[in-house]
Amino acid sequence: MYAIVQTGGKQYRVQVGDVVYVEKLPLEEGATVEFGEVLLVGKEDGVVVGRPLVEGAKVKGTVLKQGKAKKIIVFKYKPKKNYRRKRGHRQPWTKVRIEAIEA
Repeated sequence: MYAIVQTGGKQYRVQVGDVVYVEKLPLEEGATVEFGEVLLVGKEDGVVVGRPLVEGAKVKGTVLKQGKAKKIIVFKYKPKKNYRRKRGHRQPWTKVRIEAIEA
C-alpha cells in the first residue's frame, strides 16, 4: 500500500517504512506527526483518488530529526552598475519515518 501526501506545498509518494525529508514541521524529535492531506491511496485491489482529498485517509509518522540542507549561494549581479549582493541560504527540513497508512 502506498499514498501520496501533501505537506509544505510539496507532494510525496510514501509507503510504510519509508524515510522522507519534508519541509520543516514545528515538532520535537520523537513526536508523532499525522498527514491529513492524502491525495491518493494505492491498494492491492485498486487506486482511490481523492477529489481533491481522500475521505478519512491519514498517514502517520514519527519525527526522527530536524536539520538544515547544504548552503546554497544566492548571488545577484547587474553588469556595469556596481551592484552585487551575495547571500547564503540553508533550507530547514524534518526527517520523518512513515509508520502507518490508514484508508
